[in-house]
Amino acid sequence: MSNPQQLRYSKEHEWLSDAEDGVSTVGITSHAADALGDVVFVQLPETGDTVTAGEPCGELESTKSVSDLYAPVSGEITEINQDVVDDPALVNSAPFEGGWLFKVRVSDEPAGLLSADEYASFTAGS
Repeated sequence: MSNPQQLRYSKEHEWLSDAEDGVSTVGITSHAADALGDVVFVQLPETGDTVTAGEPCGELESTKSVSDLYAPVSGEITEINQDVVDDPALVNSAPFEGGWLFKVRVSDEPAGLLSADEYASFTAGS
């Protein structure tokens, strides 16, 4: 699965949509979903929580391991994807569509986010 060109990516393997009215959608990449294996549990931040770019804000548990979920930007959580909480396998089957994780009102965006091509190069080296 290729990385959608319109998204930006973190080196922790999260993707970020362009902001609409200041709110961006966050998920994990197909690369991360494949590396995790079958996701069986998702712990997300709560609506109203404040997250900080580069800091853990939740967890993804798979049949292989438990991995931290990192915030790619700083801001306030405006919505979580209850469908993913109820059916964590969406993270594997549709990481860029129905498997999104949360929406955040962006207050600060770090300089290190990657384009789709930059992310593809980054993951090719790992």
